[in-house]
Amino acid sequence: MSATQVDRSSYPQEVRIVTLGEREFILVGTAHISQESADLVRRVIENEKPDQVCVELDQQRYKALSEQRKWESLDLKALIRQKQLSTLMVNLLLASYQKKLGNKLGVMPGLELLEATRVAGENNIPISLCDRDIRITLRRAWKSMKFMDRVKLLASGLAGLTEDQEISEAQLAELRQKDVLNELIQEMGKAMPVLKTVLIDERDSYLAQKIRETEGKRIVAVVGAGHLTGIVETLEAGLQQDLQKIEQIPPSGPMLKIIGWGIPAIIIGSLIYIGFTQGGEAAGDNFMFWFLVNGIPSAIGALVAWAHPLTIITAFLAAPFTSLTPVIGAGYVAAFVQVYFQPPIVREFQTVSDDAGTLKTWWENRLLRVFLVFILTSLGSMVGTYVGLAEIVTNLFRG
Repeated sequence: MSATQVDRSSYPQEVRIVTLGEREFILVGTAHISQESADLVRRVIENEKPDQVCVELDQQRYKALSEQRKWESLDLKALIRQKQLSTLMVNLLLASYQKKLGNKLGVMPGLELLEATRVAGENNIPISLCDRDIRITLRRAWKSMKFMDRVKLLASGLAGLTEDQEISEAQLAELRQKDVLNELIQEMGKAMPVLKTVLIDERDSYLAQKIRETEGKRIVAVVGAGHLTGIVETLEAGLQQDLQKIEQIPPSGPMLKIIGWGIPAIIIGSLIYIGFTQGGEAAGDNFMFWFLVNGIPSAIGALVAWAHPLTIITAFLAAPFTSLTPVIGAGYVAAFVQVYFQPPIVREFQTVSDDAGTLKTWWENRLLRVFLVFILTSLGSMVGTYVGLAEIVTNLFRG
């Protein structure tokens, strides 16, 4: 069927068509929690019979949606070794928020994306996964954020998840017409512009480039409605994007490195100086203070998280030493031990998106408890580090 034979008169405004030379790109903007979007995707693909269908998915998310094994396949120990617990937690908070809305709307999140792959398969049309790896996207966002922005994001995410706000029928109808997750990101982007840059603007460019590189004269691309305008503008302007450039994880800023290595250097240098000027006993007293002021808050954090007894002991013993190196934190060490002695069971992986929406179940679900151990132990170690630093530096001038 040629382009002139396709009846497009019934397409809503969520369908945009970009013509570049002999090629046509039919972009379908969807709400990620909407049965209407899924129905629209099926209608457009069956009507257009494109050479290829692009979907706003990466390999990880596609596998999660199609196999329904998003969390069960996690290798927690490997993620902890790679220091990716924080980005995983952000991913969980976003997924849980989306699923919470999906439950109210009666639709599984990502239904329209999965529907696109199904319809393509039924019509023997090749599919192309056009989104950037979600792990890269989240790590780029996390690395680009300042420390206080990270704290603000996690706090607002937890507050939003545990808030059970009633939604009226009128609000439900409005939500069904929106790309809910992108709207959430847009709102957060007002307070933290780096989030919008990485999660929306960069992905607009990435998706547009991948759609452009897809083989075929007629391409149907199924993307979130929040990306539609950005993709259309990028395609029509002929802008090219170096994908390798925005697939890299940015290094930590120089100030973080200075602080990360500077604090241990000050602590160790101060202890040595106290030893020379005030004697070995004074140096030993200061080291013992450092040990206790780090170990006790970290152990309390693990205890509050309802961690395994050996995790609590590990937090107490590890914090004084991990605080002297930026390579690894007490939270990661404690989380690794927690996973070793109390690994989450399959059912807890399966229900984690639902459980994350209730504050009480963060202590009951062992996967979420690992996150609590990581957060609270890290906070305890952080408090201990700054209290210990202040005390030891003050003692330099005593004698």
